[in-house]
Amino acid sequence: MTEVDQAAPANAPAKPAGAGGPLGRLGLGRVGEARHVGLVAALVLLAIVGVVTRPENFATSSNLVSILALASTIGVITVGMTFVIIGGGIDLSVGAVMALASVWATTLATQAYGPVVMIVCAVLVGTGAGLLSGFLIAYGRMVAFIATLAMLVAARGLAQRMSNQRTQLVQPDNSMIVDLSTTRVLGLPLLVYVFALVVLVGWLVLNRTTFGRRTYAVGGNPEAARLAGINVKKHTLMLYALSGLCCGIAAVLIMARTTTGSSTHGDLYELDAIAAVIIGGT
Repeated sequence: MTEVDQAAPANAPAKPAGAGGPLGRLGLGRVGEARHVGLVAALVLLAIVGVVTRPENFATSSNLVSILALASTIGVITVGMTFVIIGGGIDLSVGAVMALASVWATTLATQAYGPVVMIVCAVLVGTGAGLLSGFLIAYGRMVAFIATLAMLVAARGLAQRMSNQRTQLVQPDNSMIVDLSTTRVLGLPLLVYVFALVVLVGWLVLNRTTFGRRTYAVGGNPEAARLAGINVKKHTLMLYALSGLCCGIAAVLIMARTTTGSSTHGDLYELDAIAAVIIGGT
């Protein structure tokens, strides 16, 4: 076969942009790269309806602050999900892992452990769950959907077992955690600043570090990334550990906002996080 035979025809249809990227591998390439004019228009329309119908409640600073506080928990989870999806994976366990971390931390609170121990516990539980999922996917060769779905069931079940399906309260002497929700700086609760910090760090890591560049490489073409010298298995493991870390941080935020740890926390958060990543254009 000659070089002419091997060359692609000049009028060959171009490959859709992003078709080989991380969202393309999930079958969501076109969705991820669309401008979502309709969604933006719908959001603006909803805001207008809210302002017109309930001007005394909707268009107020207190309502905007409440929205930011509510969004902070799922927002932190979405940062971790962003890395996983860019890396060509998916994590269905984020909500359940957050619930498990909150239950484990509040269980320690009932045993007179302080807030620092609770925070460390939540972060470690989340990171550990992420590491386990990542190990099953990277080294156990399990499909990400199956591995994280199994983690969802296991984490939710363990949270229910530990709490006896009861809501556990953050003890009054653990005010350091509650202060994240009640203490305000420039009119915003501290948990909003925690969310903003996580977003900033995530953006810097993704766009200004070797880890971020490797994440794009692994998500775009794992085999090419391997041939380029990237340890794809190790990197995949780290991506899911990062997602678990974000779940642990989110558990601290939801404990601060609700003053509880519960096996029902984070129900269906995985769908919200995936939708946020896709609509965000990752």
